[in-house]
Amino acid sequence: MVKIKTGRPLLFLVLNLLVLAHGKLDFSPESTDLDTGGLSRDSFPKDFVFGTATSAYEVEGAAHEDGRGDSIWDVLVKQPGREPNNASGEVAVDQYHRYKEDVDLMAKLNFDAYRFSISWSRIFPTGTGKVNWKGVAYYNRLINYMLKKGITPYANLNHYDLPQALQERYDGWLSRKVVKDYADFADFCFKMYGDRVKNWFTFNEPRVVASLGYDNGYFAPSRCSKTYGNCTAGNSGTEPYIVAHNLILCHASAVQRYREKYQKTQKGRIGILLDFTWYEPLTRGKSDEYAAQRARDFHLGWFLHPIVYGEYPKTMQNIVKDRLPKFTRAEVKLVKGSADLVGINQYTAYYMQHVAVNESTPPGYQNDWQVAYVYAKNGVPIGPKAHSDWLYDVPWGLYKAIMYVKERYGNPAIVLAENGMDQSGDVTIPDGLQDTERINYYRSYIQQLKKTVDEGANVIGYFAWSLLDNFEWRLGYTSRFGITFVDFKTLKRTPKMSAYWFQKMLNRKH
Repeated sequence: MVKIKTGRPLLFLVLNLLVLAHGKLDFSPESTDLDTGGLSRDSFPKDFVFGTATSAYEVEGAAHEDGRGDSIWDVLVKQPGREPNNASGEVAVDQYHRYKEDVDLMAKLNFDAYRFSISWSRIFPTGTGKVNWKGVAYYNRLINYMLKKGITPYANLNHYDLPQALQERYDGWLSRKVVKDYADFADFCFKMYGDRVKNWFTFNEPRVVASLGYDNGYFAPSRCSKTYGNCTAGNSGTEPYIVAHNLILCHASAVQRYREKYQKTQKGRIGILLDFTWYEPLTRGKSDEYAAQRARDFHLGWFLHPIVYGEYPKTMQNIVKDRLPKFTRAEVKLVKGSADLVGINQYTAYYMQHVAVNESTPPGYQNDWQVAYVYAKNGVPIGPKAHSDWLYDVPWGLYKAIMYVKERYGNPAIVLAENGMDQSGDVTIPDGLQDTERINYYRSYIQQLKKTVDEGANVIGYFAWSLLDNFEWRLGYTSRFGITFVDFKTLKRTPKMSAYWFQKMLNRKH
């Protein structure tokens, strides 16, 4: 790993002493040489957008204020043993009340845009019907203040947080009824905010919703076969595919509403956010090559293939067979071409090895891949490991992932919509602010992103995950992804070195 250059010896020692004495730490560009590795705005096309990203449940808090209803995550985190230290998003980092401070910070750090999500249950507390106008007003305040500060809003309509009322009413994403209810919610948001919001996404990581929610039960609503997780109900061989199918139809129905009713006058664009880990064959043998391709098809292709080509990847059709729902002719027409842009969330890469499936094992989505994850080759890790078990620093994986989308899916307009790494949640000031590993990570990944742009990939934006340390799903507050340190007791925000690295890299005076 390349070490960050520091302009002066003993700098960190001096700053540590300052922290101990004054409780402050300043990593502004004037105080240290933050090596951008040759990167600047000039490295990218003139209209390229740089932003940060968060999600409603992870940052907003105010879970029971101003009429918000429960989401499935509000219910999951209350179950004993689900979260470290019984963490929840009840307060999170209180962006609901502190949004001006956070938007001011984005502007100070020279970012162009903010990718945020809208809490469905804050707008419709029971999923449908009566509107919660106080919730509507919050997003109006947020959007208006962003625009006032020169920050372009990128709105995501759902980031894992389905209203609990719909889960109870008809099993949520498992029911085809959710398609109309979701489209109605999306339609309402287009009507309320589309005069100012010109960049929309329907879902963040629908694959994660289907897989972690219904294959191993790790995420809400925690359904799975007993073979694959600690769940009280579910079927890992069928439910992930049913949920994914309904999510794709929800997405396409919302896009149809936008295009038919709003796009012409509002002049915006709409897409979807898909996670994509790069899968590299462990060996050059055909079986591992095929295993890596199966992994790509079951991961990214599960959603992007229907949106681009109108059907699921052939590998999935051949393996999953009658457990995989089929699109009707009308649905193919609805789904195919239903994205003006594609968001790719890219963090890491793994090696893939072929494994034969035990026919006696009950079917499950992850089992259908017929692969083993491998994190080292000949004793050498695929990359330095971050705090999270799943996250390795593998910059070339980002390059391969973006070029794969370019070549396999017709070079769509791509937003690199999430990218980042975490530290332990236990880290404190000043150690938490001296995040040199994060700077090294961002620099090397953005250099690889520049390479994809130089080689013709239609990448139009980059969003760092995340602006703030926040509630990190099943890790609670034990993981910090932010470029801004948040004291989880006082909620005070303090920019880390990585924040000032972005400030320098994005300085318009370059």
